[in-house]
Amino acid sequence: MNPKIEKLIKQFARLPRLGSRAAQRIVLALLQDKTGRAESLANALIDAATTIRPCPVCGVLTDVAAASCEFCRDSARANGQLCIVRDLADVWTLEKSAVFHGRYHILGGLLSGVAGTMPEDLNIATLPDRIHNENISEVIFALPNTVEGKTTQHYVMSIIGTDSGARFSELASGVPLGGDLDYLDDGTLSLAFGGRKEL
Repeated sequence: MNPKIEKLIKQFARLPRLGSRAAQRIVLALLQDKTGRAESLANALIDAATTIRPCPVCGVLTDVAAASCEFCRDSARANGQLCIVRDLADVWTLEKSAVFHGRYHILGGLLSGVAGTMPEDLNIATLPDRIHNENISEVIFALPNTVEGKTTQHYVMSIIGTDSGARFSELASGVPLGGDLDYLDDGTLSLAFGGRKEL
């Protein structure tokens, strides 16, 4: 196999949920396409890599030219609710289901002794100030229903503190043990959000 093609396949295979066979099919489709799709993809990737960065407030990916992301700039979302999620995929899932209309805070992962993820590796330190500055009245945890998710939730609650004035809640029925948000259908997610319970 040509070394350049092999290198490209290895790069695609490193992406989440893509194995070497799927990477091979993608590379072949791109290289055999005569419409310029490969060049368009390459240009879009370069453009995104050079102009997209995490929002300094919440962690949602946004344009470098913007001071903050679309969610933080939207005054209609300043409704006192802050939803804490693991990653951007969870934000996209919640937005697609249209069950939440407040603001987000992306942690960037979950605490895990096995994976070596420590509190300083996550976007946690700014939360107390953010809750105070944005007059947050409810912190909603939309983290996976796993040991790591619960551990992270309890740690974040201890950092925010009970004297913050905000109440804590988590998603209710419909989120199975060990479940991730991006595997839930919109109906189940709506029920889980609507029936969230106070902590």
